[in-house]
Amino acid sequence: MNILKTITGAALFSGILAGPIVATAADQQHSGDAKPTKPYTLKTCIVTDEKLGGDMGKPYVFVYEGQEIKLCCKGCKKKFDKDQAKYIKKLAEAQSAAKDAQPAVSEHDHSAHQH
Repeated sequence: MNILKTITGAALFSGILAGPIVATAADQQHSGDAKPTKPYTLKTCIVTDEKLGGDMGKPYVFVYEGQEIKLCCKGCKKKFDKDQAKYIKKLAEAQSAAKDAQPAVSEHDHSAHQH
């Protein structure tokens, strides 16, 4: 009877320990149907516009519909979830503006000096 209690207790304990592992695995994308993730290129939180990695510490990172999202803290995730479309639109506009602001690569003008 003691062996049965020991085995039952061990099985129950293993199930309790395995729960968080299973939940974590469920949150991750399956490699067979995973789309490539678009990188988050901004240096600020899309919710608060705070600098990432500043006073709030390491950014909170997750993937939303194939887009990597970086927030200044985990608390901003609740705000993001309340109006996801608003923040995805804001991200797209900010990334587009940043891309447009980059100078075009041009050839160096050699007319002012000799080599």
